[in-house]
Amino acid sequence: MQPPVAAVIEAHLELKRLVAGLDDRQVSAASALPGWSRGHVLAHLTDNARMFARLAEHALRGELVAGYDGGTDERNAIIAATAGRSAAEHRAQLAAQTARLEAAWARAAGTDWRRPVTFRNADLAATVFARWREAWIHMVDLELGVRPDDWPEGLAAHAIDFLLVRLPAGTHVRAEDVRRQWSVGDGPPDTVVTGGVRDLAAWLAGRTPVVPPVATAGLPALGPWPPHPPQRLGGIP
Repeated sequence: MQPPVAAVIEAHLELKRLVAGLDDRQVSAASALPGWSRGHVLAHLTDNARMFARLAEHALRGELVAGYDGGTDERNAIIAATAGRSAAEHRAQLAAQTARLEAAWARAAGTDWRRPVTFRNADLAATVFARWREAWIHMVDLELGVRPDDWPEGLAAHAIDFLLVRLPAGTHVRAEDVRRQWSVGDGPPDTVVTGGVRDLAAWLAGRTPVVPPVATAGLPALGPWPPHPPQRLGGIP
């Protein structure tokens, strides 16, 4: 499947517009994520772009590298160390790493998208979809006016595809506005969850839908976010 590079570039432009007028006080204010300021969210988005660019640059040379040599601890340390940047510094670093990522993708063509990466033990195309999710979901977390009903329909449908594993077997999800349905496992439905495609995606992503989805017997509990498969590269988990 051809990855949605153009759609992710659009998301990057929306993110750039969203943070263009932020001042230092707004950056240090709380985000929608518990314990994280807007600065933490921006630090994560910036370093996420850097990490995906690193994977892409190496993949295009036929090399496999870990997203983070130090694993989750390194990722968390980078976010903690850079969350306190000024608004201007956040904008500059986000722009630089976004440009680096888009430049790496611009060098990919055809079968390059099937080159393996260590991220989720997937391929380069999967990282484009992942960045699409990261950009739009975290724009909501910034609480600067973007809501799930601003998400592109294609992004919302993809998010449901990706997050369906959070639901118990026998659950059917029905997006009434786009007439699409997803099922977890085979057989007749135990639970049918209905709503708009963007609201269903927001609910599955653990964000607040504009109009909450409904189910006759109540919404099922969500399981964990899809896990990152174990990555072993040169002895590093």
